[in-house]
Amino acid sequence: MIGRRVTHRMADGIRVPGTWRPVFIRNGDYHLTDLFIYADGLIDCWELVTLEQFEEKLRCGWVATELPDGARASGHELAAWKFSEPHTWLTPELLLAEVRDTVDQLNGRPDSTDRCLDAVDAFLADRTEEKRAVARAAYLDIPETQRHYALGDMDRKDWPLQVLVAGPGGRTESRPYGGDDPVTQEEYDEAVDYFEDRAQWIAERSSRVPADGPVTPFAPAIQLYESYPLKTSDDPDTRALRNNYPAPLDIDGVTYPSVAHAYWALSTDDREVRAGIAEADTAAAARNLAIGAPRREGWEQARTAVMTRLLRAKFAQHPALARVLLDTDDATIVYDDGDSRFWGDNAGRGRNWTGRLLELVRSELHAERAGIGPTATA
Repeated sequence: MIGRRVTHRMADGIRVPGTWRPVFIRNGDYHLTDLFIYADGLIDCWELVTLEQFEEKLRCGWVATELPDGARASGHELAAWKFSEPHTWLTPELLLAEVRDTVDQLNGRPDSTDRCLDAVDAFLADRTEEKRAVARAAYLDIPETQRHYALGDMDRKDWPLQVLVAGPGGRTESRPYGGDDPVTQEEYDEAVDYFEDRAQWIAERSSRVPADGPVTPFAPAIQLYESYPLKTSDDPDTRALRNNYPAPLDIDGVTYPSVAHAYWALSTDDREVRAGIAEADTAAAARNLAIGAPRREGWEQARTAVMTRLLRAKFAQHPALARVLLDTDDATIVYDDGDSRFWGDNAGRGRNWTGRLLELVRSELHAERAGIGPTATA
């Protein structure tokens, strides 16, 4: 289960999503560490390995699921101890099955639980013993440690599922309060009712549409790669969204050749430097002039607000460029900035604040177009 443990690694400039879980690595002693699992099927257990190689790591005990009594262990820069009557819940087979499920989840593919519930739906639609056997086999394919969570019901856990795939007179894997009695007809009928109610609830939930629109963009993401435009264009494309695009803007009575010029000028209190920046031929020259000047006090805390103001001014003063921004619809804007991991995404290593602020200003332009902007009247 991924939960909130979300990470990634970069491979050839591509962001590969992943997650992690605690494990013990046996390298002489036992070391408590993180096992990183990635969507492309590679596993980091102190080295990147394929799923097949990871299985070998399990079989040989490098990734340990058995912890001998009295064995020494440590958590890196945290603690060291010896095991005393240790008990583990995992076997190599269980951990491998959980990891395979995690790879499926990272890719948005059905995992063992999804496959089981699909088999249950097929059985409920055609209640033959053959289809029940398929559903039961699919249930047993769910890692034992994960079966309680199959229905997402923390009160009944997987008990209705066990009863359904066992059938009247059949045996369940376990009973909530112990015992080994066969499934009664009453228990089976209750399980069938449970799944019928569950199907109705799921249908109602899936038919609900978020009141304010989708969670994720429907337009494809846009990458604003590094470029160094020297002049304006009569038919600008998305390169015009870059801060160094020559789009003069008036800020407090001073005209700057681009957003980048204005940003660097406002970053310093040195009037002479600010005047030089306003006259600089290129955005790179403006930046070079600003580098040697002192930053304004509190600049780091204020710079996102300043950039927001400048982007608003750019698109207010240049309607043609505003149309370029509006034409990106609701796409995620990925902005590269070789000089700053704060402003640029930079192959997933940066914070992409320029891209995020462009999306904010775009939303404001859409709101104005729809008559619901700040100047609109109720």
